[in-house]
Amino acid sequence: MFVKVLMLVIFFATMIFVGIYSRKSVNDVNGFVLGGRSVGPWLTAFAYGTSYFSAVVFVGYAGQFGWKYGLSSTWIGIGNALIGSLLAWVLLGRRTRVMTHHLEAKTMPEFFGKRFESSALRLVSSLIVFIFLIPYTASVYSGLSSLFGMAFNFDYKWCVIIMALLTAVYVILGGYMATAINDFIQGIIMLVGIVCVIVAVLKGQGGFLQAVSKLSEIPVDPTNTTQALMNMKGPFVSFLGPDPANLFGVIILTSLGTLGLPQMVQKFYAIKSEKAVKTGTIVSTLFAVVISCGCYFLGGFGRLFDSPVIYGANGVKYDTIIPTMLATLPDVLIGIVVVLVLSASMSTLSSLVLTSSSTFTLDFLKASVAKKMNDKKQLLIMRFLIIVFIVVSVVLALNPPTFIAQLMGISWGALAGAFLAPFLYGLFWKKTTKASVWTSFVFGVGITVFNMFVPLFSPINCGAIAMVGGLIIVPIVSAFTPKLSKESQEKMFACYEEKVQVTKKIVLVEDENN
Repeated sequence: MFVKVLMLVIFFATMIFVGIYSRKSVNDVNGFVLGGRSVGPWLTAFAYGTSYFSAVVFVGYAGQFGWKYGLSSTWIGIGNALIGSLLAWVLLGRRTRVMTHHLEAKTMPEFFGKRFESSALRLVSSLIVFIFLIPYTASVYSGLSSLFGMAFNFDYKWCVIIMALLTAVYVILGGYMATAINDFIQGIIMLVGIVCVIVAVLKGQGGFLQAVSKLSEIPVDPTNTTQALMNMKGPFVSFLGPDPANLFGVIILTSLGTLGLPQMVQKFYAIKSEKAVKTGTIVSTLFAVVISCGCYFLGGFGRLFDSPVIYGANGVKYDTIIPTMLATLPDVLIGIVVVLVLSASMSTLSSLVLTSSSTFTLDFLKASVAKKMNDKKQLLIMRFLIIVFIVVSVVLALNPPTFIAQLMGISWGALAGAFLAPFLYGLFWKKTTKASVWTSFVFGVGITVFNMFVPLFSPINCGAIAMVGGLIIVPIVSAFTPKLSKESQEKMFACYEEKVQVTKKIVLVEDENN
């Protein structure tokens, strides 16, 4: 117990120190929200990666999908790395930084308002962010409950409260810069921790080959597969697992969704240079390979730890699977796991509350209620709202509604379903129309909310449908609705045509003598 508590004390003290150290970078709104758009490549890459993965993924999703799909759940991690990280950086990194700087947009709702010349779009999108990020913030805490019960044998509400207070302190003190530095530290902890845990768990099963052999002997679950695959042998070690269709839905939601989530995309706003784009692309992709693939790979062995502990009145309690796997580890490793999950959760939490507070302040209050609000007042309100958002999320986490376990899927589905297509097309296509953006908002949020009350699909598949549907709807609606004026279109995209000088080591040029 002493070792585990000591690790937590050192971890929390480091987070507070970084918050105090970063105070000098928050002299204005730009510094508080974006770190002055001067965040280096490694900090940006780790900020992106650590905001991506939280306790929801490590405890909830890894346990749930590892149990359902076995080792094929590793495909989710591969999708997260290739689509959610690599493709996101290649498609959005440079263009997002250039256009948002050109439009002087600090948030995604502000981008929508200026790109499509609509204050109404800005207001509505800020409300969507507010509504769907708060419950997602609450779901981040939920992944900690069973883990802390296993490690410390006390009510996790005290951990939630302490974690919330410390996150509030360092975000309020240092803003985005404190978040980015802490994300880097937390990312290193996550990388080391996940490798140690995987090695220890597999060693406890007699090694990798022995563990795979045991897993191959488990028969297919008749409640979790299609009729065509009922006679599959060794389903949980197969290439695509016992349920490829639903596995694909999870990959789409958890991978493609990052391209439309405000707390993820906003990392690109703060990019400092071209080097940051290139380094960030490589580092964040490799980070996702290790963390996401590692989490789902570990979860794939969950059925080897089948015990009465993981079953409840309504069947398997997925959040208890990973803690059950880790319960037999030495105290030092359990301490590492606790700090690992805390790192994942606090990095995501800080990103969510900073995005929520800045969006609500800049895109709702300043845009509609207090238009003449100066920088000092904006900073004060953002800091106050950080406290409000954390308090609300803690209340939700301590008194969770019945669908708390589904909140991540619901939140990602609504946010990315509404924002992914208009943001992506808005960066690349001049003829994207205001009407198509409204249509995407209505479709993404509408299908998600409707599915909550009249379940036609799982929250995961519903979210995937919302995202893919938006990508189809926006160009179709844009083809039949009024475009922005030619002058406005050229003004928006003029930033991409500005000429810059580079060295020959960056770009090859023709030899004039040939």
